[in-house]
Amino acid sequence: MEYFYVPPSHIAPPRLTIDGEEFQHLTHVMRRAPGDEIRVVDGKGNVFDARIMDLLRREAHCEIIGQSRMENEPERSVTLAVGILKNGSRFDFLVEKATELGVGSIVPLATERTIPRHARSDRWQKLAVAAMKQSGRCVLPHVLPLTPFDRFVAGFAGTGGGSGGGSEVPLKLIPHEKETARTLREALPGTAGNVVICIGPEGGFSDDEVERAGRAGFVPVSLGPRRLRTETAAIAALTMVFA
Repeated sequence: MEYFYVPPSHIAPPRLTIDGEEFQHLTHVMRRAPGDEIRVVDGKGNVFDARIMDLLRREAHCEIIGQSRMENEPERSVTLAVGILKNGSRFDFLVEKATELGVGSIVPLATERTIPRHARSDRWQKLAVAAMKQSGRCVLPHVLPLTPFDRFVAGFAGTGGGSGGGSEVPLKLIPHEKETARTLREALPGTAGNVVICIGPEGGFSDDEVERAGRAGFVPVSLGPRRLRTETAAIAALTMVFA
């Protein structure tokens, strides 16, 4: 069944309202009519089975006929921080695939070797919405603004928390090509928990950045013997974490 995204402000059980781009998709692309049943997610973990009641000029009114929580969501909460890439389409791809795999938040990083100095966070957030619906998820990853690397790792120093949210101290990992003693799989705990992963841009993190991350509690890990592109490294790391 087709999924539609409706923010919590538009949901007041037993009714919800679809407007904007989702309304256009509902009526002009999917050609749905009153009486049709759809699935609606609010990006906060709620899934609603809904029946279309009325189609107005710019919005649809629906009746909620069922509700569930956290469908198709992973047990681990993962924050993915990635050095933004010179090729914007490659970062678009990364955002889509990270969302499909189950990431909780995405932090574009400005690092020593980052070439672009601007981020398209609004575009990436829209891509995350589309990928959430396509993959049947109900939690919308938050794409944060461009964040300096040092500010990001400092936010997770000490007791944890920072951009990842929640009170649980996260496992903080930084894949690096010079690390050979510990793989990412070996660093993962046997039980679910919050994980933060830092992935470098083209050229990777500098040795100084890895050292500074280590002082903030980030553990260097290996993704294998081959040198991976940034988007490949991010997808590989997430696949291992969610496996």
